Amino acid sequence: MQLEVLDSLAQVDPAHWNALAGDSPPVQHAFLQALHESGCASPATGWVPRYLVVWQHGVVVGALPAYEKYHSYGEFVFDWAWAEAYQRQGLHYYPKILVAVPFTPIPGPRILAADPEVRHLLVSGLESLRANLNASSVHVLFPHENDWPDFIEAGLSLREGVQFHWRNAGYRDFDGFLATLNHDKRKKIKQERRRVAEAGVTFEWRTGAQIRAQDWLFFERCYQHTYQQHGTTPYLNTDFFSRLGRDMGDQVCLIMALREGRPIACALNLWDQKRAYGRYWGTLEYVPGLHFETCYYQTIAFCIAHRIAVFEGGAQGEHKLARGLLPVRTVSLHRMTDARFSDAITRFLQRESLGIEHYRQELEEHGPFRKVD
Repeated sequence: MQLEVLDSLAQVDPAHWNALAGDSPPVQHAFLQALHESGCASPATGWVPRYLVVWQHGVVVGALPAYEKYHSYGEFVFDWAWAEAYQRQGLHYYPKILVAVPFTPIPGPRILAADPEVRHLLVSGLESLRANLNASSVHVLFPHENDWPDFIEAGLSLREGVQFHWRNAGYRDFDGFLATLNHDKRKKIKQERRRVAEAGVTFEWRTGAQIRAQDWLFFERCYQHTYQQHGTTPYLNTDFFSRLGRDMGDQVCLIMALREGRPIACALNLWDQKRAYGRYWGTLEYVPGLHFETCYYQTIAFCIAHRIAVFEGGAQGEHKLARGLLPVRTVSLHRMTDARFSDAITRFLQRESLGIEHYRQELEEHGPFRKVD
């Protein structure tokens, strides 16, 4: 077996990569290549691909998506305060080594290998990569639970977070889901949906070949407009969305909001047979409740119709609790080279974990579902 660091996935057979990645759409070859070849995640934007791969007889038998990173944008796990503390001490926090899918807070596999020897080779290779690049630290974002022990054994400290996920309890339809909510939450959702319907807005779910080129152009326009309305710069571009539609259309659901047959808003979800992943949305017109209907209620209805078990609503957002999405623990892992900062951050993470656990318990106590004796 041979460990190699690649700056492009073009050198890897997509079928071999996907066999290791499994069903998780953001870790698949086409998604990552779309990010790189479109220029969204590239050296020019501060994301330098440093993919660790293990070869055996010319075939990739293990991989780990890593980046040499020169900022902390697009990560959804915030370490700006750590970077500032490094700077105050006259130290360089960047570059750092990041194991993640750019711009994507979806928990998933990060060590793409089953063989224990290959997994050990990949994780130990991270430290060699860090040393060769003189990076300050190693960070692993949103790994599957199966990966936690490998990184903890390598000396990384665990950091907890919270996301909001909806679970399908075998509902026959959306009304069946509503019936499980308490009176106040059920009433609020009905009111929100009624306002959208009374505004003359209807919806279409488009997947695979149903998604036309003009649909992608419209979605990208909505996406750009919404970022501009918030005074921020969007991470993704037209080329990325075109590649996503061309290469992964069957794993995309565009939820189109229309008024008098004219599209006014759109949400993009990735999905497989087990999970739907809420990603991006945008609108060109303001309609009260349109965001909740497009991004949450329509996606929940889509999951019920397709018998999808889980809808992951993305990072942050306590407002999701009132819409039937419950708090779920997420994890990132971190290791600093400087011993002083390593000790300080380890102690900070221990205190932070207690606060996160208390926060999750409070959320669960105010859950949206009816109490059953």
